[in-house]
Amino acid sequence: MPDATQRANGNGKFADVCRGLLNEFAALKPKRAGSLLITVYGDAIAPHGGTAWLGSLIRAAQPFGINHRLVRTSVFRLTREGWLTSEKVGRRSYYGLTELGRREVEAGSRRIYSVPPSDWSGIWGLVLLSGLEAAQRDEARRRLRWLGFASFMPNLMAHPSPDSAEVEARLESLVDADRLLMMESKFATRSEAHLRSLVHRAWALEELGARYRAFLDRFRLAFQAARNSRAIDPEMAFQVRTLMIHEYRKILLRDPKLPEALLPRDWDGVSAYQLCRNLYGLITPPAEEFLLTEMETADGPLRPADTQFSQRFGGLPVLPTHI
Repeated sequence: MPDATQRANGNGKFADVCRGLLNEFAALKPKRAGSLLITVYGDAIAPHGGTAWLGSLIRAAQPFGINHRLVRTSVFRLTREGWLTSEKVGRRSYYGLTELGRREVEAGSRRIYSVPPSDWSGIWGLVLLSGLEAAQRDEARRRLRWLGFASFMPNLMAHPSPDSAEVEARLESLVDADRLLMMESKFATRSEAHLRSLVHRAWALEELGARYRAFLDRFRLAFQAARNSRAIDPEMAFQVRTLMIHEYRKILLRDPKLPEALLPRDWDGVSAYQLCRNLYGLITPPAEEFLLTEMETADGPLRPADTQFSQRFGGLPVLPTHI
C-alpha cells in the first residue's frame, strides 16, 4: 500500500499523465471528434439514459482540443447518420441515442467490457459470400469485419466464436441476404502450426500486438499514478477513462477476440484487457462524480447508471448514485 507521501505525489503524477494524454490527443490530425463523441456516448452517457445537453458535450470536449464548432458539426453528422436524435427545449438542444445508436453502442460494449473468451469448442463460424453481387459482397465483408471476421479465401469469411444472432442481425438488411450461406464447421488439419499461421496472417496479429503494446505503454503510467493517488480529480478521471476506452475501442475494432488456443503465447491483448479493467475500476467512481455533476439532461442531472454498468469488466466498485 502507498504511504501518504506516495499518495500525494501520485495526485500530481496523475494530473501530469492526464495532461500528457490530452495534449497527445489534441495534436492528432485530422481530429476525429465524431469518433470521440461516440466513445463518450457509449462509455459514459448511454448507461445514464443516453441523452445529454449540447452545452455539456461542448464543455466536456474542450479539454480534448475539440472546440464548440467541431462538436456542433459532429453531433449534426451523427444525427444525419442515424446515431443521434435531437430535442429542443427552449433555446437548449439535447442529443440522445436513437434505437440504431443504442444497438451499435450495446454491440460495442459487449466487445469492450466483456471478459475475453478462454474455452473454445473448436467450431468455426463461416459465411460464404459467392452468391452476392460484387457491391453486396463488399458491404457484407465490411459488416463481418466489424464483428471480427477475417477472409480465409476470397469469398469465405471466418470467425472461431461468432455471435450467430448478431451476425444474422448485421446481414439481414443486405439486398440479397437470402443468398448468403452461413455454416459451422471444425477444421481438420495435420498441422496445428499451419492453422496458427493462417490465423496470424488473416487477422494481422503482429500489427494488432504492436498496437496493444503501444496501448500498454501509454496507460500503465496512468494506472500507476491512479493507484498511488490519495484523491483523483473527477474531471481528470473522466478524461483519462474516455481516452483509454477510446483507444481500446479502436483496437478492438480490429481484434476478433480469438480464443486462447489460437493466440500467440504471452498475447499482449490479455495484458491490455487487465490494465483496462484495473484502471477503469480505480478511476470510475470519481469519473462518475464528474458526469453526475456536470452533464445535464432536459430533466436535470444525469440519472444514476443502470445496473448493467456495474458489471463492466466483471464488476466495478460501488459507484455514486447522486452528488
